[in-house]
Amino acid sequence: MAGGNERSVKTLKEVWRRAENSLCADCGKPDPDWASSTLGVFICLSCSGIHRNIPSISKVKSLKMDQWDDTQVQFLAKHGNAVAKATYEAHIPIYYYQPTYNDCQVLREQWIRAKYERKEFTEPGKQLPYSDGVKEGILWKRGRDNGQFLPRKFLLSEREGCLKYFTKQDAKEPKISVKIDVINATFQPVKIGNPNGLQITYLKDNKTRNIFVYHESGKEVVDWFNAIRSVQFHYLKVAFPIASDNEIKNRLTRNFLKEGYMEKTGPKQREAFKKRWFTLDHRRLMYFKDPLDAFAKGEVFVGSRENGYSVQKGLPSGTQGNFSWHYGLTIVTPDREYLFTCETETDQLDWIAAFTRIINQAMTPQEYASKCLDAVSFLS
Repeated sequence: MAGGNERSVKTLKEVWRRAENSLCADCGKPDPDWASSTLGVFICLSCSGIHRNIPSISKVKSLKMDQWDDTQVQFLAKHGNAVAKATYEAHIPIYYYQPTYNDCQVLREQWIRAKYERKEFTEPGKQLPYSDGVKEGILWKRGRDNGQFLPRKFLLSEREGCLKYFTKQDAKEPKISVKIDVINATFQPVKIGNPNGLQITYLKDNKTRNIFVYHESGKEVVDWFNAIRSVQFHYLKVAFPIASDNEIKNRLTRNFLKEGYMEKTGPKQREAFKKRWFTLDHRRLMYFKDPLDAFAKGEVFVGSRENGYSVQKGLPSGTQGNFSWHYGLTIVTPDREYLFTCETETDQLDWIAAFTRIINQAMTPQEYASKCLDAVSFLS
């Protein structure tokens, strides 16, 4: 706190230390050390950068380095994160995804703009661009075979319970029509190479199909994301009438537990290890030759410890396949062992932690039903 009279500095410290202000008002990151002198919220450095891009709404200052005058300190004292939450987050739809500090820039920016700039959640029953059960528009979609992004018309319909896309604007029949309950959507800006990149996955013949899209507008792509969540929520409310809203919310779109490169060998465990891109989507482990492949080369079900699944550090003694990475791990299933190597020890430990998290969870009845994925080919 650079300067200011002694009483103001003391008051600012007291307000800053309030429990309600111990987490960033926008992303939940602990120990925020910036604040908005016009909104009265305590925020982290990353979110302060987003606020700075909305100068008509928010003026941000460092709590450690900037000087705060008496009027600004009193404004913070009368407001703070709890008051802001009660005002700007009063009527958030339960399906709306509220990002954390681990989420990508476009999600966090549009969450902040939705709250303070567009004031989407201040009034009950407000009509929102992702809440009416239908969304239609153009998204740039990556070609499955040529890798080229081209504009494609997408249609999301709650009444039909599906997402469609069309190769031409005036096409009457969709290229695909996917039931909403088998869809997942997750932001992948780094993988797709676009800050607004969205990966849409769905099950086709019990295999995962990937679609990679983006939109030039951050608002538009986040609206699509929340529209998918909205349609899924209302679909599942009908399908599971006795489930609570929170139970249904937890069934909506999810981030992958972990992604990255590992080396793998075949079922005979004598073949050379090959570098592949892996995605762990809850109990579904998939591998791809390229991160942007439309279909996985193989998938395997990862069950629970009580059903005979485990993860072990290192490779079995006597492993014969040649490998260039030396940080191994082994997934043990009732039927066979899967051998992998990682480039670094950090990667190895991160993968082991991700697998352990899943294996330690009891399986649901639905997961028992999907266990047949264990029979899917996991060959190179």
